[in-house]
Amino acid sequence: MATEVKVPVLPESVSDATIAAWHKKVGDAVKRDENLMDLETDKVVLEVPSPVDGVLKEIKFKEGDTVTSQQLLAIIEEGAAAAAPAPAAEEKKPAAGAQEVQPKADAAAPASTKPAPAGADALPPGARFTAITQGIDPAAVEGTGRRGAVTKEDLVNYASGKTAGVSGGARPEERVPMTRIRTRIAERLMQSKNSIAMLTSFNEVNLAKVMEMRKELQDDFVKANGIKLGFMSFFAKAAANALQRHPIINASVDGNDIIYHGYADISIAVSTDKGLVTPVLRNVERMGFGDIEKGIAEYAKKARDGKLGLEDLQGGTFTITNGGTFGSLMSTPIVNPPQSAILGMHAIKDRAIVENGQVVAAPMMYIALSYDHRIIDGKDAVLFLVDIKNQLENPHRMLLGM
Repeated sequence: MATEVKVPVLPESVSDATIAAWHKKVGDAVKRDENLMDLETDKVVLEVPSPVDGVLKEIKFKEGDTVTSQQLLAIIEEGAAAAAPAPAAEEKKPAAGAQEVQPKADAAAPASTKPAPAGADALPPGARFTAITQGIDPAAVEGTGRRGAVTKEDLVNYASGKTAGVSGGARPEERVPMTRIRTRIAERLMQSKNSIAMLTSFNEVNLAKVMEMRKELQDDFVKANGIKLGFMSFFAKAAANALQRHPIINASVDGNDIIYHGYADISIAVSTDKGLVTPVLRNVERMGFGDIEKGIAEYAKKARDGKLGLEDLQGGTFTITNGGTFGSLMSTPIVNPPQSAILGMHAIKDRAIVENGQVVAAPMMYIALSYDHRIIDGKDAVLFLVDIKNQLENPHRMLLGM
């Protein structure tokens, strides 16, 4: 019985997808829920699992092709068994004078179905595809990603000789097309720049009490929630509380209308080897610190593994981004349309401040709010930042919703 494998139903905001990598070739045995291929959309990489056990009978599109929602990708012969290859010892050479016939290559079989180098399976989809097609052993490549992870760019540079075996006078370069995700990021950044009257306001926060609370309650928090208490949950909760008190920061523009959102769906910026993604924590105003930390950790893992779904990225009324994890001291984050504001966190640095008439060293962070000046006045932005500052410098107030 033949079973069709189709492109998943894509949301209205995603018109098509590109086949990033096939993980099976024609004739391979497949198991139910085993990943057959990766589809790259403007926002995420989607895995397409096999719906049944069987054998991959036919592939309709090759890597790099563009497909649309519900388009036929492949056919699986349900319940069939893959033909076992003949043992090497039984292979016979053609008789003298006889012409050796080479089997015809399957035109539909993708180029990347060559044996994967050791370690390639542990890479994110884009990097895995590059390692397989270029025949690169990831262990030989020095990773520049987070925690030394090997990225697609690392593999491309390695393949072109930029990181190994290059003579002093060599000037190699390679033209590589943008991925769909990177192209979409570029489009949205330009949309933000060209359609929003963007302005940025700054403030600074003394995080001494937050750090003291984390140190004092960390062990109990881990026992209660099974996860560490980080900084992001403080900022997410402070932002959710402040958004309730300053609803214009949580609004968006739709033509000549302003839409006020009575909930805080906060997009948390996560860096991946394909670019920045912003999965959404929903109803943060109702979440406890433990739920926020778990939600962020789950999204971070899914982002690293290339497992984020389209539903994880849909919506969002406000964004928080943390450039401090990379050492940024100050920046002007860009608003993510149709949202109207974004909060930027930065590196924590001990700085001299005056406290009760005395100069003391304190762990300080600059915070930035970029906002759409079409609907948000400077006064609103400043008051919102002051609200964030007051909560973080008095974190017990957050526990009381103050």
